[in-house]
Amino acid sequence: MSKPISEQVDIALIGAGIMSATLGTFLKELEPSLNIAVFERLNDCAQESSHPWNNAGTGHAANCEMNYTPPNPDGTVDISKALEVNTEFDLSRQLWSYLVTKGKIKDPRDFIHPCPHMSFVWGEDNVKFLKQRYQQMSAHHCYHNMEYSDDPKQINEWAPLIMEGRDPKEAIAVTRVNTGADVDYGALTHLLMAQLSEQSGFSVHYKHEVIDVKKAADGRWNIEVKNLLTHEKTITSAKFVFVGAGGRAIELLQKSGIPEGKGYGGFPVSGIWLRCDNEEIASRHHAKVYGKADKGSPPMSVPHLDTRIIGGKRSLLFGPYAGFSSKFLKHGSYLDLFESVKLNNLEPMLAVAKDNWSLAEYLVGQVLQTSAHQFAMLQQFYPEAQHEDWKEVVAGQRVQIIKPDHDKKGVLEFGTELITSADKSFTVLMGASPGASTAAFIALNVLKTCFAEQLNSDGWEARLKDIIPTYGIDLKVDAKACLDIRAATAKVLKLDN
Repeated sequence: MSKPISEQVDIALIGAGIMSATLGTFLKELEPSLNIAVFERLNDCAQESSHPWNNAGTGHAANCEMNYTPPNPDGTVDISKALEVNTEFDLSRQLWSYLVTKGKIKDPRDFIHPCPHMSFVWGEDNVKFLKQRYQQMSAHHCYHNMEYSDDPKQINEWAPLIMEGRDPKEAIAVTRVNTGADVDYGALTHLLMAQLSEQSGFSVHYKHEVIDVKKAADGRWNIEVKNLLTHEKTITSAKFVFVGAGGRAIELLQKSGIPEGKGYGGFPVSGIWLRCDNEEIASRHHAKVYGKADKGSPPMSVPHLDTRIIGGKRSLLFGPYAGFSSKFLKHGSYLDLFESVKLNNLEPMLAVAKDNWSLAEYLVGQVLQTSAHQFAMLQQFYPEAQHEDWKEVVAGQRVQIIKPDHDKKGVLEFGTELITSADKSFTVLMGASPGASTAAFIALNVLKTCFAEQLNSDGWEARLKDIIPTYGIDLKVDAKACLDIRAATAKVLKLDN
């Protein structure tokens, strides 16, 4: 990078999705004088994983996703992961409520709508599992309002489409949390970017691709950016860099050369949804209904029939059907996976390939599925579904983390992870679900890890408590704080409580 520096900023955010928008929002609220630049290679924000049709928009509160509550050998259920995700979503609700109260988001209905979350199972063993799960979860204050039913009449009232045409002798059960939400993360990202763009010291550069990032002798980061319209290349110097670029994160982590990123790789998983825009049908289903993944299939394969409200219009989404593509982004290259293989991550990637044949077989099986197979899966949820009411849409790409491991040489992770340089000046978000729903939690982790000094001495912590009133309180333990903040945020966000 021998070019002269054309711009100096405090913070560079790479990728204009929900993650950069959320972290940028926190930083400007805590320190309005910060100079922040965002770089995005596409022509708008939220065009990849944050796009409403590229994700399930569940407002992941771990109410209905059974992969967060695995069974124990003794027949009980482990609800610890569910409780973590459940209370992480409370942080997002607090951030959004703060922005609505401050007038920075005019109307919460522009991005969030009340929508019950349901878990739905069939078969005696699954019914037994769901009942045990309900008993344990409803005993905890975080899930005090969870309801259970194995009565077809009651289930029909809650979600008529899943009952019509079903064999009355079939053993079925559901749980319902009435306080769930449907979130349009694309709309939310646009709202966050709009309020940021009105502030001085904030700039967003669309059609600008980051092609290299290197640590300079003065400890700052030199970011080489290519203007995709003029093909001009420039250098931006930044004190701190956050990479929230989805599938491109692995490439930029490698280019940074930070030792903490050695051995990391990515495994892409594509997806397909079935979508119904017939308002007559969509208006009869008001819930997100999650099923149970088949034994041995990965978390991203959990089938669900979702109410989606996008741009004020109600639709239904069913899936996802997992698949394989070597692209790391929907708007990426088929060479992405192959170009990500380096000498330092070859061993972890080979170890993961050896240990995950079942996942490979599963994905190949999904790719080879006919549309008849896919439709038969929808009819397990909605027996009277008709082909002509549904169309196929391609979901966003998800890149699962491959990380180095002392014992196994490499492991495949299905969550999200922050990889940060030793001097805390560079951090990369890797991974996928629950992603968008826990963006506030992830941003707070960035602040705690990389801005500890400012939190402790610059008065940031007091300001942070204005934004997140329960900051420093464990909502899994403090029942009063948990229930109080849920009532307060429900009121501001126009949700059910």
